[in-house]
Amino acid sequence: MSTTLPPPAAPLSIADLRSPDLMALQREAMAQDHARLHAHLDDFVAVPCPACGRTEATHAFEKYRCQFLRCRDCETLYMSPRPTPALMDDYYSHSENYRLWAERIFPASEANRREKLCRPMFDSIVEACRRHGVPTGHLVELGPGFGTFAELAKNSGEFVRVSVVERTPEMAASCRQRGLEVHECAAEDLPAGSSDMADVLVCFEVIEHVFDPAAFLAAASRLLRSGGLLVMTCPNGQGFDTATLGAASVAVDTEHVNLFNPRSMARLLSGCGYEVLDITTPGRLDVELVREAALQGSFEVKDQPFLRRVLIDEYERLGPALQRLLADQGLSGSMRVIARKA
Repeated sequence: MSTTLPPPAAPLSIADLRSPDLMALQREAMAQDHARLHAHLDDFVAVPCPACGRTEATHAFEKYRCQFLRCRDCETLYMSPRPTPALMDDYYSHSENYRLWAERIFPASEANRREKLCRPMFDSIVEACRRHGVPTGHLVELGPGFGTFAELAKNSGEFVRVSVVERTPEMAASCRQRGLEVHECAAEDLPAGSSDMADVLVCFEVIEHVFDPAAFLAAASRLLRSGGLLVMTCPNGQGFDTATLGAASVAVDTEHVNLFNPRSMARLLSGCGYEVLDITTPGRLDVELVREAALQGSFEVKDQPFLRRVLIDEYERLGPALQRLLADQGLSGSMRVIARKA
């Protein structure tokens, strides 16, 4: 398994992706979603570790009235009990938070997301296809959200065909408005067919949301040609932001029910019949996220002189250097995976 880092990307900050005013509205929308979810807490179901299937786990923390465990074997963080698949479908289908992202937050930050997130990722995928001898025929994106990446891929001309699978109505509508071919359902509900087989299957920030990641990867495999590439991004449950902030990390919420780490992700993929080609943690926001928590008072650094020096006193000099170290050593909070269907 390679750990070659992708090419350097343009500088990125939290402000590039979300404004404080809109995030205040987003917190209100999330509160409404949480209230709807909390009405069904008694219907949540206990699950084993989503990476290795073991049941031996320790309690990690509670957030938003949801319990998070840490697997004693592979150290995956996961929610258990968690909403059933039916509850998850209802949550996403009627989410005020997702409606706000589709109508306000994504449009306001789309230019930055396209150039600073989507374009570097797309370039790295095209390069991976060339490196591994995978044809650039059909690219399928699972959970495309607002559709920025899929539209960029479609307009690039690099792929013969681009289609998306999106179950959230507002997001599916946004993708259609961009002229994208849309299947409005969950990946697990999409039957495989010869015309729909993908040479490259991508899903960004999706697998942390699904009830059963192994079933999700099995569905992905049915959509992927033999030898095709699966490219995923997701939070790293052992990344600096979550390891430092714990329950206060923005990666921990009611939707992120699976927080894998590089080792447990490799184990899950191998168990599902994929050859893991590359796992990196090219995150660029860990240090800023922890600094933001410290400035807002949700994380205390006054008794931690080292962190205070890095995050507050000498942030401009030391912050970027620490972020580069985290990315280089597999310790950032964002994970990128490239695997091949055996």
